[in-house]
Amino acid sequence: QVQLVESGGGLVQPGGSLRLSCAASGIIFSIYTMAWFRQAPGKQRELVARISPGGTTNHIDSVKGRFTISRDSAKNTVYLQMSSLKPEDTAVYYCNARLPTAITGSWGQGTQVTVSS
Repeated sequence: QVQLVESGGGLVQPGGSLRLSCAASGIIFSIYTMAWFRQAPGKQRELVARISPGGTTNHIDSVKGRFTISRDSAKNTVYLQMSSLKPEDTAVYYCNARLPTAITGSWGQGTQVTVSS
């Protein structure tokens, strides 16, 4: 069974940093595209960052230079390093695993990130 277990969310002050982790099981991790999405209350879920099986990354404009997605093949884990956090980054962050040829993928349970002073 596919399982994505997220950790690392919490409360942080503006300008602070957090690292989110997503541990994957039940998939051949090395051939999956991994991604982070986020959803704020009343807003559409949006892609934040994506990393391909080959390590190619993509980050949305609002987080470029502040967030970095990475993957550790030995641990079957994808990370989102978040720095210079802003209140508008406040959202539930979700991990997603998808085969490159697929339209939909599997979701994690979500982890809350709150940026507030």
